[in-house]
Amino acid sequence: MFTIEHEFDCTVVTLVDDGQAPLQEDVAINAFAECVTVEQYDARTDTVQKVTLSTAQIRDLAAALNLPEGSYFIPKNPDGTPRPVR
Repeated sequence: MFTIEHEFDCTVVTLVDDGQAPLQEDVAINAFAECVTVEQYDARTDTVQKVTLSTAQIRDLAAALNLPEGSYFIPKNPDGTPRPVR
């Protein structure tokens, strides 16, 4: 299950682990214009762990989800769209 909320300065996607036990804490993904943050509560330390990704890293991650194992860089096509190259 997931939710999507549009805030003033970002879009927040929350991923809820609704599979079989043991369940993980919710993951909040905050998409800002300049970066994306991924946050998850850590019960062991009683803190929220946060990772910040640049928009280029998010673009690469999205491309990587649909590619086979290998090393890639993403040049731009003549029309400006990204083109994965192995």
